[in-house]
Amino acid sequence: MTTSTAPSWLKSVAWAALVWNLLGVIAFIMQLLMTPEMISKLPADQQAAYSNTPLWATLAFAVAVFSGTLGCIFLLLKKAVARTCFTLSLIAILIQQFYNFIIINSIELLGASAVFMPLLVIIIAILLLHLSHRGKLQHWLN
Repeated sequence: MTTSTAPSWLKSVAWAALVWNLLGVIAFIMQLLMTPEMISKLPADQQAAYSNTPLWATLAFAVAVFSGTLGCIFLLLKKAVARTCFTLSLIAILIQQFYNFIIINSIELLGASAVFMPLLVIIIAILLLHLSHRGKLQHWLN
């Protein structure tokens, strides 16, 4: 298999995506480290949402951020396995957002502003998956 020269912008995009995903890792860790005292300072309905988060939703969050981060590392290394990581990340994001929007109705809990960040996360995940797919087809990734 031949490897084509990757476009000059690919490395910059991959670094920016890595920073984005590392922010997701930080958010995940911060959520795990929330103490009962911290949760008690939230409004009652948000307390219930944090206190009753099922394991599968937490695991989806973990898979989303860690596989996305790995995907970015593989993208920087120009490895085709980035596409698999981004696929897994997007699936986990959709599962996580199912919990947020359908199960706990985060729009009701947090208002319409709760839509912006999840939509941004989904859009970026789709773009990264598309980029890695294109990279594989164009032989930028091996």
